[in-house]
Formats: sequence, structure tokens, C-alpha cells
Amino acid sequence: MTIFPTERFAQMQTPFYYYDIDLLRQTLGVVAQQQQKYGYRVHFALKANANPRLLSEMRDMGLGVDCVSGQEVECALQNGFDAKKIVFAGVGKADWEIRLGLEAGIECFNVESLPELEVMNDIAQQMGKTADVALRINPNVDAHTHQYITTGLEENKFGIGLWEVESIVNAIRTRLHNINLIGIHFHIGSQITDLGAFQTLCGRVNEIQKWFEQNKIRLTVINVGGGLGIDYEHPDEKPLADFEDYFAIFNRHLELRDGQELHFELGRAIVAQCGSLITKVLYVKEGQKKKFAIVDAGMNDLIRPALYHAYHKIENISSAAEAEKYDVVGPVCESSDCFGKEAVLNKTQRGDLIAIRSAGAYGEVMSSRYNLRKIADTYFSL
Repeated sequence: MTIFPTERFAQMQTPFYYYDIDLLRQTLGVVAQQQQKYGYRVHFALKANANPRLLSEMRDMGLGVDCVSGQEVECALQNGFDAKKIVFAGVGKADWEIRLGLEAGIECFNVESLPELEVMNDIAQQMGKTADVALRINPNVDAHTHQYITTGLEENKFGIGLWEVESIVNAIRTRLHNINLIGIHFHIGSQITDLGAFQTLCGRVNEIQKWFEQNKIRLTVINVGGGLGIDYEHPDEKPLADFEDYFAIFNRHLELRDGQELHFELGRAIVAQCGSLITKVLYVKEGQKKKFAIVDAGMNDLIRPALYHAYHKIENISSAAEAEKYDVVGPVCESSDCFGKEAVLNKTQRGDLIAIRSAGAYGEVMSSRYNLRKIADTYFSL
């Protein structure tokens, strides 16, 4: 449970991101315990949060990093992660990003198409190197999550279709001599709360593994991505994602071969609940049908509600008065600049502090300077 130091907050310039380091450490401890229990490997999905203070905790706990841009690879290296614990995914890697990964000697590229493999092979040949790759295969598994964060269906842009795996493998065998196929990679979506989707993924991976065995291809890495969801409605009652059941599903249903490593790419589940966006009420505006709590944070500080209609629990941490309903909105010149409609808050007035919870993932890292607003500061629990 996150306890907010409101007296300390009252002296700070809002808005700002606040991170509960104790909760992050508790979360990482559970992940590390599960990782050790099963012999799995966990890479933190850097796209969820790239704050150096948080990354230092993950590095010290022994996690690797999942990157989706060259800049994220650079960030991981600058923050002290071992290059051999960095995997590089993404549907559109530029030439310079491929060179960066090869030069750094990263663990693996997760490759999403034959054209990407061909370019990577040419660049590796020019550099006198071999690229270790895992083929990201689109398993056509429905994760039952928001359409914008579903990635495992045939209609999505991500991954290699099952129908083209054989031709790509033949290309690697016959002409892409600077490509070393070490594994297969999957990612079916984000904020998945129906754990049955992961069981379905296990069955699909088992089927695909048999095809590789029949074709005498030995894989050493099976990467099942991430996507484990959190409880946005009850961040205090359920501050930890269901890591135990999540990892147990793969232990029960995924058929690993001798010598194979199972890799995960968890992001949101690790950092979301430890972060909150703290903002101050500028005005309370009363309309004919509703009340608006106008705060000094905007969609540039937390874009998820505007982008996905995502829910975040909103709390007035200054007031203990009887609750009322408010639309909590920001100052950005867009009608979509709304954090929550009819949010139930303790009676709210100008100057009150508002906490928008579960903002540790895709909050700070997706912030922008839209309307030329400044990037919010960050603070950490003492």
C-alpha cells in the first residue's frame, strides 16, 4: 500500500511523478523469487518506464532488458545493464539500430520479417559479425484486451505469420549465412487479465516447437513476451500482479526441451503500481449537470486515458470530507484531456492534491511537451 506524504507534497511544484521504491523492491523480490524457482529469465520491458532510479533497482536485482528502439538499447547500456542481457525487438529497426546492437554484442534480436532478416544479414556481413536472432512468430492468439494493445492476431502488424515460417527458415539455412537462429519469440498483447490467454499461447508454442524439431532445428531460447495485467481499480488492495499464477501456467503447460531457456518481457506488471501522478486542483467548476475538478496535470503527463480511454483510480489525498463526483480534467487545449469522468473524490477545492494511481507504466515515459508544457519532475519515497 502506498502512503502519500502529503505535507511534503504540499511544498513541491506540481505536477510530478511519485515512485514508491519500497513497493518496487517488493515487486522485484517476488519476480526474482519466481525467476529462481523455475530457472526462467525476465527482461524488463524498457518501454514501460526508463527512469534511471527505477532501472538501477532492476539491474541490481539481475533483470535483463527488452528494448524496442536503438535509443532504448543505448539507455540500457548507459544504465549499466550487461549487453548479454539485452534483447532488441520491434517491427521497424533502422540500419543504425541494427549496427548498434551488433557492435554492442547484445543477446538477441527479435526479428519480425524476412526483409528485416535480409538487411540484418547484409549489415552483419559488412561488420564481420553474426547476428543471434529469435523469430517473432504471430501465434494468432486473442489476448482479450484493448484493440490498440493486442499484438498476437493475424490482423496486427507484429510478427511473422505461421504460414511463412518455413520459407524464412529455409532462407536462413541457404543464404543468410550471418544469421544465427537461436530461438522463437511471441507477444500477444498488454494488460492481459485473463490468464487463460497465456495457457492458449503455451499450446500454440508447443505445436510450433514440434515443427522445428521435425525439421531438425534446435532452439535454445523460447521467449513468450509479457503482457501480464494489473488491477487499476484496486491499487492498494492488489499492489502486486498475479506473478505466481502467471509463471505457474507456463511451468504447467509449456513443454520446454533440455537446454532451453524460457524468457519473459514484463513491463507494466513490474512498475505500474509503484508510480502515481500527483497534481493540484486549480479550480472547481460547476456546470448544470456535473462538476469539473480542473487540475494542473494534463494529457501530456499521462496520455493513457486520452489514448485508450484507460481507467486510473483518482484520489483526493488532501481532503477527508464527504465524497462527491467530478470529471477530473487538465488544462491542455483538447477535449480528450480528461483523466476520469464522474470520479468519486472527497469534496474537492482549489489547492487540493490529487493522486492519479498506477501511473508507473506508460506515464513518465510517454510524456510530451504538447502545448509547450514542461516535463514533470520525479520524486521518490524516502
